[in-house]
Amino acid sequence: MATRESHMSQSDLFSWNMERDPILRSTIVSVQILDTEPDWDRLVQTFDRGTRIVPRLRHRLVRAPFGLAPPRWVLDPDFDLSWHLRRSAVPAPADFSAVLEFARTEAMTAFDPVRPLWHSTLLSGLRGGGCALVLTVHHSLTDGIGGIQIATALLDFDRAGTDRRLPPEPSPERDGALRDLVAWNWSVGTDLLGSGVRATPRTAWRAVTHPARAARAGAALAASLFRLAQPVTSTLSPVMTERSLCRGLAVLDAPVERLRRAARSAGCTMNDAFLTAVVVGLRGYHDRRGAKVDRLRVTMPISLRTADDPLGGNRITLARFALPVDIPETGDLMRAVDAAVDGWRSEPAIPLSGAVAAAFNRLPAGLLTEMLEHIDFVASNVPGSPVPLYIAGARIDRIYAFGPTIGTAVNVTLTSHAGTCYIAINADTAAVPDLATLTDCLAAGFATVLRLGGESEEAGADILGETPRSAPV
Repeated sequence: MATRESHMSQSDLFSWNMERDPILRSTIVSVQILDTEPDWDRLVQTFDRGTRIVPRLRHRLVRAPFGLAPPRWVLDPDFDLSWHLRRSAVPAPADFSAVLEFARTEAMTAFDPVRPLWHSTLLSGLRGGGCALVLTVHHSLTDGIGGIQIATALLDFDRAGTDRRLPPEPSPERDGALRDLVAWNWSVGTDLLGSGVRATPRTAWRAVTHPARAARAGAALAASLFRLAQPVTSTLSPVMTERSLCRGLAVLDAPVERLRRAARSAGCTMNDAFLTAVVVGLRGYHDRRGAKVDRLRVTMPISLRTADDPLGGNRITLARFALPVDIPETGDLMRAVDAAVDGWRSEPAIPLSGAVAAAFNRLPAGLLTEMLEHIDFVASNVPGSPVPLYIAGARIDRIYAFGPTIGTAVNVTLTSHAGTCYIAINADTAAVPDLATLTDCLAAGFATVLRLGGESEEAGADILGETPRSAPV
């Protein structure tokens, strides 16, 4: 493992440091509904192969002495796949609500820090003959897109599967902790010095030849850094204000093509359509609660992943910004959402998000909580496979990825799979005590957006009829 990769990145460390306050717990729970029970031996082999392709799945964290470096990823000498991969029967009433209840407890359970930060449970006996595979992963292991990349490397495109060669087991690192600590600091220092040396002549030349432009660029970068890191001290929602350790889960389904068509009708992206549907749903929820709201603040992951990045790990930055809510015409609202998102994606400070995360990592846990609990919601859009996927002979019919609330009232994560958007809702039950109402409002929000792409009112009604089943717990 490369020296820099042997330690947590600042983004990974930010996810891990949030564990200091359980309200900010960064657990991802993925629920996959399978059409039949997979072959257990093949399933074990699939996960075994996964831990070899992504060695991080066999690593545990070891803190560096005196905090002189981020925690180090070290091969777990006691790694036991049977502890991480389990199987059980779906508890009564053996329907999807029982699966969601199991996933809900997973979302509220802390990881054992002396073991690799993941485990998975196969729940068999689902009513109708299916199964559920529940994968629980700490966010420091991967982000949403990284998780999809890992899944793509492991899953099959047909029921028979592919006979793949089993990679060798990861080898333990030979460098001692002290030597690795010195190597990490040398690597970081050398990179900083090298980038500084490379940048200094260019910066000096710009300052001499275009002083006004250089000054403006510097001021713009400083302002952008402030916007990215500034503390948030007030909650925009007047009703979703309380925070707790309890979570409730619900789901919605929506057709990918119709959501994409709705986005195109407004000259926007599918992500804009998704965010607009969530905003319309939250506006309806506030109306039901007798409250008016002009804006709501969102935390949205922005991917920084490149083709050269290894599987796993976090390659995202978390942008926190306000979205308009009170624009009545859906197309106009979507375009306003698009403008807000596009502005944040082009912020000059986005490439420096690692430095911002490093600054956050030095904040006391209480201050970090105070900053994050005033965000109203998290929204994440994860592009998945456009075609059916299989695992150990079973077809994956539905995928719901419940992202962490990280101090907000609710996380809404959309994962597209084989032509359908699977929308997972993870709500803090103190902020959202009536999850069924919120789910109905979000379903209405998606129906409203989907009607933008309909050819007629009748088409809109059909879309509403297909609007996602909901299964609030």
